[in-house]
Order: sequence, then structure tokens, then C-alpha cells
Amino acid sequence: MSKYFVIFLSLSWLGVACQQQSSTSADTLPYYQEATFTPNWFANETDVPAGFHRIGEFTLQNQLGETITRANLEGKIVIADFFFATCPGICPKMTANMGTLQQAFAKEEAVVLLSHTVTPAQDSGAALADYARIHDVQPGKWHLLTGEREQLYALGRKHYFVEEDLGLTKSPDEFIHTENFVLLDKKQRIRGIYNGLNKAALQQLKKDVSTLLGSKP
Repeated sequence: MSKYFVIFLSLSWLGVACQQQSSTSADTLPYYQEATFTPNWFANETDVPAGFHRIGEFTLQNQLGETITRANLEGKIVIADFFFATCPGICPKMTANMGTLQQAFAKEEAVVLLSHTVTPAQDSGAALADYARIHDVQPGKWHLLTGEREQLYALGRKHYFVEEDLGLTKSPDEFIHTENFVLLDKKQRIRGIYNGLNKAALQQLKKDVSTLLGSKP
């Protein structure tokens, strides 16, 4: 046997081994349960403690006037953010990027997008309906949510940890303004947080959604 053929076989085996290792590592995403976003790793789904952090109960309304609760998230992979319709700064870019995600997973019924307003006094259902028409928000796929301010802010700070404040306490009167997107699995557990303005972070988010779907990105 030629030594060159042996070297070729060795390199081929090494390439397969590396590919298998990469594929295996992509099969598992961390779990998060507090504002420091310290990753928790579990070998199997059954190893996740029963009391591990999930998004809590809520009752909000979407741009169509429909009531959306946590029950609507059962069995769904969720991409969530916090915005307001009249934001002149980061929100337009965030909305555009959510639109890109909406398009990327348009055929995946298990994937839904939630955008929570942080100015519910201004962002009524009618205002959000107008915003949805302007930004081509697809009913059933992407919900623009409004409701009581206290509930929306509790969701952002105590459930999604969307500001990444490392546990710092904030007054309920302080405004939420963050570019972060948060990924939930089908049991409403946090599996990732991403900068919604960063292209590389959005690509990683797409890959992580595909991992939760059990398919290749």
C-alpha cells in the first residue's frame, strides 16, 4: 500500500471525526435561569430539574386584539424581544431583523415571534395593527403584544432577563430599552440571548432555532 494512500486515509478519517464532533456539539444548547446568563448544561431533557426557570403565566393582546397567554407557547419555539412602535433608534433595525427571522422560519409552524411593547399606553391594539401592516407582520407567526405595563415589565425583567442586569434591581418606573432577542424552547425555558442588531448573533440564533427544531440550519 502506498504511503500516500495511507496518509490520505488518515486525513479522511480525521476529517470525518472532526465533522462528527462538530455535529454532536451542536445538538445541545445551554439552559439559563437568571440575569447573569450563566449557562446550565444537562445531558438529557429528563435531567432538567422540575423547578427550572420558565417564562411565567401572562395574559396579553396581540395586534389583532386576540388574547395571547403562555398556553399559546406550549410546543412552540419562541423568539422574543421588547420594543415600542414610535422608537426612532434601535427598534426599526430590530423589527427589520425580526422580519428576517419571520421569513427564515415562515414554513416552520413550531416557531413563533413575540414583540412586547414597553410603551403600552401609546401602543394600543390599533397602533400595533398599523405597525404590523407597515412591517409585514404575519398573523399567527409574529405577535405584537400589548397589555398592562406592570405585567410587560415583569416579563422583561423577571422572566426574560432581557436587560442582562446581572441581578441589579431596577425601579418599575425605569424604562426598558434593549436590543436583545431571547430564545425559548418548547417548554418556555430560555436557551439563548442574542444582540438583535448584530449579524453574527442573528446567524447564531438561526442555527440555535434549527437545533431546537432538530434540523440542520
